[in-house]
Amino acid sequence: MPNKPVALVTGANQGIGLQIAKDLVGHGFTVLVGARNLANGETAAKSIGADAHAIQLDVTDSKSIAAAADRIAKDYGKLDVLMNNAGISHVGKAGGRMEDVARKSRLSVAPLDEIRAIYDVNVFGVIAVTQAMIPLLRKSSAPRIVNVSSGVGSLARTLGPGGEHLREIFGAYSISKAALNSITVGFAIELEKEGIKVNGACPGFTKTALNNFQGTKTVEEGAREPVRLALLGPDGPTATYSNDEGPLPW
Repeated sequence: MPNKPVALVTGANQGIGLQIAKDLVGHGFTVLVGARNLANGETAAKSIGADAHAIQLDVTDSKSIAAAADRIAKDYGKLDVLMNNAGISHVGKAGGRMEDVARKSRLSVAPLDEIRAIYDVNVFGVIAVTQAMIPLLRKSSAPRIVNVSSGVGSLARTLGPGGEHLREIFGAYSISKAALNSITVGFAIELEKEGIKVNGACPGFTKTALNNFQGTKTVEEGAREPVRLALLGPDGPTATYSNDEGPLPW
């Protein structure tokens, strides 16, 4: 079995996920680069280095998830960090202004099949992958789960002072991230007694395909908080929601 800690990052072939994978390798991890398309994952892993390995993982496909868990069990025998990073903001190819995309995703007009598709990745995918990986995390001496959330999932921020922009873009993506925050709390409560820390990270408004590269942060900046939470020591918290400036209100 490997001496290095092992991390799985979902949706790691591009954007923040790819940067998180790079950073975790830099911290001494063997990193499994989760990607729906294995060829894309292999390209990403090669760009990181010898300690990164592609793994086919579609978070909406139960067979893909089971196969990934089986491979990790066979090749590594454990999992130290699960980084639930895979997510989508809308259905279809990226393009157009984020404001226009958000307008189409408002709850009064968003097609239910598109809302379901977003939930399949951002909500049910996280639950499914986490359920499959818990047995492997239980074999770690310092298991960590990090759910990559978003500030738009904070109801308190959305409704509070300065939340005008969040209210303007509130829609299907926002409610999926609010649901993800609830999932983070649920797993944290259940797994705390086993020493598995579960926290939610907001990367900030980062330039990625998720927002058609309209963000203001670099991927290096966006990866900072998820990586920090992955590296929490034994005295670190669980059931938190934060960005690189500190705690966020649920």
